[in-house]
Amino acid sequence: MNDCIFCKIIKGEIPSKKVYEDDSVCAFHDINPNAPVHVLVVPKTHIPSMNAVDESNIDAVSKVLLAIPKVASTLGLSNGYRVINNCGEDGGQTVPHIHFHILGGRKLSVKLN
Repeated sequence: MNDCIFCKIIKGEIPSKKVYEDDSVCAFHDINPNAPVHVLVVPKTHIPSMNAVDESNIDAVSKVLLAIPKVASTLGLSNGYRVINNCGEDGGQTVPHIHFHILGGRKLSVKLN
């Protein structure tokens, strides 16, 4: 997508503080962190949301899921972390490109809202 902010970050058109990248996945620090460590992990393939995951793009999503523990390890989150995916406007999704938040760096509350 030409106007997708995450696609522009992946292409290097918008600067970001990347922490991980391979052929299929990009991870970078969130610009509005909700924890001492707050990183977004995104597939390089544009997929609008979890609702758009299907057989044609599941490989891209699975590569993101496989990258998450690598990213967490790189960030030193050996004592645990939270992974969040927001889906749709009511679910809190603000960028229409599937992404997963890794939050950590302190003991997180059990309360999710």
